[in-house]
Amino acid sequence: MAEAYIVAATRTAGGRKGGRVRGWHPADLGAVVLNELMDRTGVDPAAVEDVVMGCVMQVGEQSTNIARNAVLASKLPESVPATSVDRQCGSSQQALQFAAQAVMSGTMDVVIASGVESMTRVPMGLSVSLAAKEGFGVPKSPRMEERYPNIQFSQFMGAEMVAEKYGLTKDQLDEFGYQSHQRAIAATQGGAFKDEIVAIDGLDAEGNTVRHDVDEGIRFDVSLDGMKGVKLLREGGRITAATSSQICDGASGVMIVSEKALKEHNLTPMARIHHLSILGHDPVIMLEAPIPATERALKKAGMSVDDIDLYEVNEAFASVPVAYLQKLGVDPERMNVNGGAIALGHPLGASGTKLMTTLLYALQKRGKKYGLQTMCEGGGMANVTIVERL
Repeated sequence: MAEAYIVAATRTAGGRKGGRVRGWHPADLGAVVLNELMDRTGVDPAAVEDVVMGCVMQVGEQSTNIARNAVLASKLPESVPATSVDRQCGSSQQALQFAAQAVMSGTMDVVIASGVESMTRVPMGLSVSLAAKEGFGVPKSPRMEERYPNIQFSQFMGAEMVAEKYGLTKDQLDEFGYQSHQRAIAATQGGAFKDEIVAIDGLDAEGNTVRHDVDEGIRFDVSLDGMKGVKLLREGGRITAATSSQICDGASGVMIVSEKALKEHNLTPMARIHHLSILGHDPVIMLEAPIPATERALKKAGMSVDDIDLYEVNEAFASVPVAYLQKLGVDPERMNVNGGAIALGHPLGASGTKLMTTLLYALQKRGKKYGLQTMCEGGGMANVTIVERL
């Protein structure tokens, strides 16, 4: 089978809900990343054979194939097709895997995998609530109800269930959330994100144009006592808003090419796709899937936990990565080394290629070889992607 190589990766800095990125239509925000990938590689835009873009709330400004709309808002020619992917929080990680599979199959040589989500302009859950409000039903079907009677699928309940199953305390989760901000602060102040972020014009609170190139969700004045004082999401639970991922606006993307394209376009690879897989799991606990998905991925790749130099495990809720560390025995110093979604934000459909971008640059800056990315996803699924830095 042919190899697939990542030759460029970039992301916007995350914007808080109603924050600096509020003025951007998501199609235009996605186009920024597409344009930046072309600028970074120098590849002829007409050589791009497809754009695969992750997006979760495909309604309103993100409806009608947001991927194609982003292409039409970019410098790419009309000849470049595009398709939108919804695998919930793993949407753009799945976009990356689809793009890599196209290259590895030999059917395409240059593909962009990307993601976009404006959680300000298209709020989380809008695709469900809008339809229900207008009388067009809900996602859970009668046959699903037969299989899962009286169960409301909920990521919030899933996060609490993971914490309970693995015996995680609120203090553990608060400390992890605090660490996420500390690492994000250190990464930002140390310039770790400088090369991966494409700067855009944003709006300050007064509506003035400002440069947006720092993740807006980071709390630079964070304290552990402050984290511990945040109200629980439910009485008797362990999770708070401070140990949950932040609502976020953002876009991200990578360019994936074949060996033939490397030579034709004189490109230098950042990494090679070493392994990719996806696993379905219990949709009720929902967020535990990264654990068995990683176990299976490592087995299929003939690798051990210690063979992976750096991990990016999405911080949907602190219980997910903390359980992951505990069950798999991953070295905490290898996981989310620059912080995660608790501090940096989780722009749903954009998070997959966002995490991959951060992973690639972290491997590069630290001189490491193998990186693994995974994330929990609505419906009880998890993608796993392993890359080898070149």
